[in-house]
Amino acid sequence: MRLATARDELTSLSDVRVRQNPAYISVVLLSKIITRLGTVEEIDPEVVGGLYAVDLAFLQKFYEKINVDGTPIASTTCPNCQHAFDVDMGSRLGG
Repeated sequence: MRLATARDELTSLSDVRVRQNPAYISVVLLSKIITRLGTVEEIDPEVVGGLYAVDLAFLQKFYEKINVDGTPIASTTCPNCQHAFDVDMGSRLGG
């Protein structure tokens, strides 16, 4: 995933599907900024819309983390030993 530009966000707003259903904006926007998704060759709104809800939620959170917080570093805690640590979720954004 790469950082979103203002153009990415604005052009997503003009998409017909978004005008019909504003909740669809995350699908359209993510399809513009996801640079790689496993072995999928072309990422479009149909691909993103077909993801499992948990996968879409992860991508939405990651989008917010890098575009709002400005960092791909996330703090987490091991569920077994309760050790707190940071995880780099992708320092090569878009790379």
